[in-house]
Amino acid sequence: MTDALITWFTTNLNGVVSKEMIVFIISMVPILELRGGLVAASLLKIPLFQAVGLCVAGNIIPVPFILAFITPIFNWLKKTRWLKPKIEKLEAKSMGKSDKIQKYEFIGLLLFVGIPLPGTGAWTGSLIASLLNIKFKKAFPAVILGICMATVIMCIITYFIPWLVTNVF
Repeated sequence: MTDALITWFTTNLNGVVSKEMIVFIISMVPILELRGGLVAASLLKIPLFQAVGLCVAGNIIPVPFILAFITPIFNWLKKTRWLKPKIEKLEAKSMGKSDKIQKYEFIGLLLFVGIPLPGTGAWTGSLIASLLNIKFKKAFPAVILGICMATVIMCIITYFIPWLVTNVF
């Protein structure tokens, strides 16, 4: 599914907006986030350091808003009959991944955001932190450090390994 979304973004937006803007937008989108942004940047031949800047910036922008406002927004949305089950399902799905974060808080959140696995990342980590009532001053740095960790891992996967295969083997 992630590959399909990246392909859709790069196919339908290429020419309409710059490739840099595509990467920035992908990095802001839940599910894709920085991981998808770096894959797209690599495919679009954006230089590594430029790609890192675009992806990190795009991935960080939603974090403070999620941490600060998602709980009141969810509480408000749960007052509607139509959205209440959808919000409760989203909360339950997110909280199903929260056991390590709840146990280890800062380190758990950092690792949850930083290890690029399906269903992890800054969006979900921030949502879980907010639902667990982890204070902003503890959650925000953990998410930022997690984004940095994910950046290093994804740069190795999307830039270094292809370079190694092309130039060494």
